Amino acid sequence: FAVFISGLLVLSMESDVLPEYKLDVPETTWWILLHYSPFKAFWDWIILLLVLYTAVFTPYSAAFLLDEHGDIRQRRCGYTCNPLNVADLMVDVLFIVDIIINLRTTYVDQNEEVVTQPWRIAKHYIKGWFPIDLFAAIPFDLLILRSGSDEMATLTSLLKTARLLRLVRVARKLDRYSEYGAAVLFLLMCTFVLIAHWLACIWYAIGFVERPYTETGWLDNLAEQLGKAYNDSDSSSGPSVKDKYVTALYFTLSSLTSVGFGNVSPNTNSEKIFSICVMVIGSLMYASIFGNVAAIIQRLYSGTTRYHTQMLRVKEFIRFHQIPGSLRRHLPALKPISAAEL
Repeated sequence: FAVFISGLLVLSMESDVLPEYKLDVPETTWWILLHYSPFKAFWDWIILLLVLYTAVFTPYSAAFLLDEHGDIRQRRCGYTCNPLNVADLMVDVLFIVDIIINLRTTYVDQNEEVVTQPWRIAKHYIKGWFPIDLFAAIPFDLLILRSGSDEMATLTSLLKTARLLRLVRVARKLDRYSEYGAAVLFLLMCTFVLIAHWLACIWYAIGFVERPYTETGWLDNLAEQLGKAYNDSDSSSGPSVKDKYVTALYFTLSSLTSVGFGNVSPNTNSEKIFSICVMVIGSLMYASIFGNVAAIIQRLYSGTTRYHTQMLRVKEFIRFHQIPGSLRRHLPALKPISAAEL
């Protein structure tokens, strides 16, 4: 158990992982939580997992599951007929609990002192992340039940994406791992896949909105290829949600990596404009990923390069000053310098 608690402290999401002032624990009341306590570290990882869940399923449910037919089914069987709605409600409740915990969590001021006064903690949090956390914790799903129009349902589904604002806070906390090459590569790949997922949801939303007005969109082409034509009198006609999502993700990944095969292509003007934006985003991500990979590789081999440079200088020194062979054996051997020692 002690090893588990120590691991939580080391992997804490706060900027000060092992602060020096924790050796002198400040006096606090029972409702004030120290920001470097094991419970706060454990709670931060729970919130991180919830934010990752939100980043994946919120755009997916807003684009693929909140269409007009799904909204009608929801009004018939109630809010709890969809397991994702129950999961989203639990996430909203935990986000609200996180706001309450942050209002009672200490912080370090500019003088490197732990602030334990409740009113100062609340003032600091309200001036900082409180507006974003509050807006991200509003259960917009419940508003759908009180609205009878498709426009309000669409607006509510778009407001659900406000939960993604918490990713900014998580990104700032994960910045402390930027010194580790493997962690940077892993985060870059996760970011690449996550952005492809978001773009796939937008790609489907464009095709879904334009499908009633045109028959040349990518959804109609997909239905023709799969032999699952759309029928306006049957709401369940057309490709399945799985087919549409996999195809949309395939298109965005192939566009971001610039290896599109043309079997899924944009046809309408909106789809072409979106494809252009995806290509621009892909080029920027390519530059970022390859730049970081080059920096990481250079950092890994910097110790070996420095060692060979020093050895070359020693050999030039021996050759220039014509040091006898008997004295060369007494020269101290140079050890390779690793990247961790730099």
